[in-house]
Amino acid sequence: MKSQRVLTAPGRLSLRLDVRSLAVVALLLLFALTGSVLLIGTGDFPIPAGDVLRALAGDGKPGQEFIVTELRLPRVLVGLLVGASLGLGGALFQSLSRNPLGSPDVLGLNQGATAGALMVIVLFSGSATQVALGALAGGLVTGAAIYLFARRQGVHGYRLVLVGIGVSAIMTAVNGFLLTKADMVDAARAIVWMTGSLGGRDWDQVRPLFALCAVLVPLVLGNARGLRMMEMGDDVSSALGVRVERVRLLLMVSAVLLTAGATAAAGPVGFLALTAPQLARRLTRSQPSLVASMVMGATLLIVADWASQRVFGADQLPVGVVTGVLGGAYLLWLLVTERRAGRI
Repeated sequence: MKSQRVLTAPGRLSLRLDVRSLAVVALLLLFALTGSVLLIGTGDFPIPAGDVLRALAGDGKPGQEFIVTELRLPRVLVGLLVGASLGLGGALFQSLSRNPLGSPDVLGLNQGATAGALMVIVLFSGSATQVALGALAGGLVTGAAIYLFARRQGVHGYRLVLVGIGVSAIMTAVNGFLLTKADMVDAARAIVWMTGSLGGRDWDQVRPLFALCAVLVPLVLGNARGLRMMEMGDDVSSALGVRVERVRLLLMVSAVLLTAGATAAAGPVGFLALTAPQLARRLTRSQPSLVASMVMGATLLIVADWASQRVFGADQLPVGVVTGVLGGAYLLWLLVTERRAGRI
């Protein structure tokens, strides 16, 4: 049985539906929403899922409504937005580079955003807002440098990855230097930020990240057809009418902004941008699976944060540690698989 259906309306409008992808996205959304409710109810003051839903509907007890809407809901929303941003950003980079290793973690964007944040913390003792802006600026500068170094008669996948690995090594060295120059208070604050955490997040992190996603997600999805064509090669996609350089630059800038914005909101959450698109592709059996990658990223981050709180207690283990361990194991498996397939 084919997994695609074509719906045709009177006139010239037709819509191709991938039934398998729709089912995967719906199931992941269910997991994400269920995990969100459970995460809101988890903490030093546990709240049953039913009471969480009543509080969200404005029909709960005053104390529970305050905890749910003011303390825990912003954290969960930041987690959903960060996960979705990293999932989509990773899918874009992997598709543009035509390489499963082409994720922000490997390319050095996370390290670049971290360098920007560390400069603000160590050199200027900046506020949380200034640290977020520094991370955003660091990610943008790093992304521009990677693109310029890798751009030679088009952006080749392995050249992009190799340039990114080199930039990542440089940024890691810069970050180490900044930490050695920091005093004890700033160094401790920087290390906490570098771990990647959803703890202490409030509406000040939700609003700018939501605005960024509201602009970039429709822009990216609107160019999804061009991205699919580009996976067949620049010559073929140009012959099919795709303005390759324009679409590539637009999508790369969007991917950098999504990654830098997510890092600014929650710190460098490791390997989520690598694993989410790959898992989404394996489940949907389609490429690029942009919407599925978004929902997969949001689901993974929420489930990882809930698991860390259930096992270790509230805010005892930052979510970045959990995603780093799981993502590192997945990267090793991916390298072994690619080597056996003769692609590396």
